[in-house]
Amino acid sequence: MRVLKTGVTECNRDRATPGLTLFATIHGHAARLIDMTGKVVQEWRLHSPNSTLVQLLPGGHLLSTELGEDGRALRGGGNGGIIREYDWDGELVWEHLDPGQHHDARRLPNGNTLYLGWEKMPGDAARRVVGGVAGSEEEGGAIHSDYLREVTPAGMTVWEWHAHDDMDFEALPLAPLSLRDEYGHANTCFPTDDGVLVSFRRLNAISFIDRASGRIRWHKHDASWGGPHDCQYLDNGNILLFANGYNTVDLPFSRVIEFDPETNETVWEYKGWPHLTFYSPHISGAQRLASGNTLICEGGCGRLFEVADDGTNVWEYISPFDVKGPRGPENWIFRAYRYAENSPEIAKRVTAR
Repeated sequence: MRVLKTGVTECNRDRATPGLTLFATIHGHAARLIDMTGKVVQEWRLHSPNSTLVQLLPGGHLLSTELGEDGRALRGGGNGGIIREYDWDGELVWEHLDPGQHHDARRLPNGNTLYLGWEKMPGDAARRVVGGVAGSEEEGGAIHSDYLREVTPAGMTVWEWHAHDDMDFEALPLAPLSLRDEYGHANTCFPTDDGVLVSFRRLNAISFIDRASGRIRWHKHDASWGGPHDCQYLDNGNILLFANGYNTVDLPFSRVIEFDPETNETVWEYKGWPHLTFYSPHISGAQRLASGNTLICEGGCGRLFEVADDGTNVWEYISPFDVKGPRGPENWIFRAYRYAENSPEIAKRVTAR
């Protein structure tokens, strides 16, 4: 059995972006903050196994999505059911339970929380879904689809969007080999001032949902993305996403892509060489750093690495933290974030050695 070296395997101090990197092992019980040497400088013990996301909030609190006993499990993974907030010392300060919650959640500037959820589609909508593997619906032909929900700190819903009310099923069919138990499989909800950018793995698409009208303003589909994750607007107005390269005709490897949404022109792209040295068929993400470098989470092998604008690898870390999965030990990471020492999230509580 081939075993990868773990910890920090590369660090170019002259070109890497100083900071602290946050991640959690999927289904593990801890969120960890490491310095540039790979040393764990802060750890939060989670009340339930991590489902996907951990993210620091201004003020040093941790937002975490976790597995609930009543969480709605679908075959595509990503189920959660609980969103929790911990303070810097690990004390639980807030939680929200929703059995349908899955994948992503974001704290909004107004203090509310936005998140993704699953629900069973009405029969008339389910019958309109096209594509995917025939006969792979749930019992009775049931299909689930996504919703977005914004809740107050008290848990009151103040805004919702439902895919079965708004998606154009004929224009956005399920990708080949996708199961028909679920339409869409959203994995990212990136909020803006006037809407939400969402990526749909099983549709090879991203959509922008207008908050005021509650309708999709635009979408972009690209079969070569192969189940995209972590779509986000950059400060320059471009969109960055992780193109997994799963279930594609000619691109069985991953890429990180920055493109102009007005022209659809790709303005920057990272891929491995040889190409298959960079490939995570599921989860994963990327973060554009203040230096212009990009932090990449190759989630399937627990690899976090930073590349410069020219694609040079300037920092790399392989997580040694694993959990027992159905296939043996797994060190999967859904997403990772780098924070500067003086950021509102860290505020010099720890240093980036």
